[in-house]
Amino acid sequence: MQHGFSSRLGFILVSAGCAIGLGNVWRFPYITGKYGGATFVLFYLLFLIILGLPIVLCEFAVGRGSRMSVAGSFDVLEPKGTKWHVYKYVAIAGNTLLMMFYTTISGWMVYYFLQMIKGTFNGLNASSIGDVFTTLLADPGTMIGCMVFTVVACFCVCLMGIQKGVERITKVMMVLLIILMVVLAVNSLLLPNASKGLEYYLLPDWNRFKAHGVSEAIFAAMGQAFFTLSIGQGSLAVFGSYIGKQKSLLGEALWIIALDTFVAFMSGLIIFPACFSYGVDPGSGPNLLFISLPNVFAHMPLGQFWGALFFIFMIFASFSTVIAIFENLTTCFSELFGARRGKVIAILIPTIILLSLPCVLGFNVWSWIHPLGGNSGILDLEDFIISDNVLPLGSLVYLTFCTTKLGWGWDNFYKEVNTGSGMTFPGWSKAYMTYGLPFIILYIFFSGYYGMFFK
Repeated sequence: MQHGFSSRLGFILVSAGCAIGLGNVWRFPYITGKYGGATFVLFYLLFLIILGLPIVLCEFAVGRGSRMSVAGSFDVLEPKGTKWHVYKYVAIAGNTLLMMFYTTISGWMVYYFLQMIKGTFNGLNASSIGDVFTTLLADPGTMIGCMVFTVVACFCVCLMGIQKGVERITKVMMVLLIILMVVLAVNSLLLPNASKGLEYYLLPDWNRFKAHGVSEAIFAAMGQAFFTLSIGQGSLAVFGSYIGKQKSLLGEALWIIALDTFVAFMSGLIIFPACFSYGVDPGSGPNLLFISLPNVFAHMPLGQFWGALFFIFMIFASFSTVIAIFENLTTCFSELFGARRGKVIAILIPTIILLSLPCVLGFNVWSWIHPLGGNSGILDLEDFIISDNVLPLGSLVYLTFCTTKLGWGWDNFYKEVNTGSGMTFPGWSKAYMTYGLPFIILYIFFSGYYGMFFK
């Protein structure tokens, strides 16, 4: 089995593909719209560097230092007699749980692409366009079909191996994704009244930002920056285990964060001018992608063409993350059981499909189940466990492991990060990563619970 990437570019694009996903192209635009545009974006960029970058470095360092995925990395690096390795079970469960609902949403992208190709939205009014999404959610058969296609297609890429499958396919997807984004952004900027969307998106307005409360908006920017990179459950560590020591890790991490930010930024350039051109509220929430934007495309010249391109772009963005997480799971189980890649994937395909069914059925057959109260569904519970628990607490595990003598320790982490040519990670960051950043992560964790149960 090939172990390692054929090039540095492959590592950067695959790692970026893991981070780039629905958080960038779905959640970022609507949450930016909700919290007033440009000022929110500035806080998001700040938190991306002071929160996201150090934890990305921790995952990469642990992966490269151990040459193992999360299934074995703590076993290799932990001091004798400690129990850091127990976290691998939480991380593997977290990656699996993420795929239990992420594959369903990715399947929605496939469905909407097909509907755009068929011209389903042509001539429909806003109410009828909303009915398309409602009809999809009420149809478990169609949703299961799209979810199964997503699972099988992405595991087939992993079956081809690291270089011939994951690296080669993700490279193509990421290049096409960037090209599609530029084309779609240019089209949006040429729409009538696009300048109003640009003004909303790019010119800071403190009054819009504080409309929902400054502390709530800042926390939202903090949370978006934290979760967009898929950090805390070893998703990036596995790719760190595949790279050599020729380059220091800071430059690699910055490249990945830059690509992740570029995709999120370009998503805004596509969506905000289009929304303002056709009178759609950019802060309309999760429905922005599946109701508001199809309404825009339905009234846009050549809208069927642009809508199809947009959902191809969405498929590439979501599938790049699914492939990366599937690769992580495949590597983890291969290391745990000493099994060959093909055998592991043959077991994982039906397992992930079976585990994804509750999310699908939560919108129809099991829609009466509200695990978090109110109108919550099974997807909301799964997302809450991952976003508000596994990711922040997992990031705390990586951070503590890399900065304290109870774990791998700062000296080993610092040496690994700075091994190779390139940018050097500053030594003064030790105090911040050891004492400051853990408190910020705990603040995110407890604020998530507060927002869920007490507001």
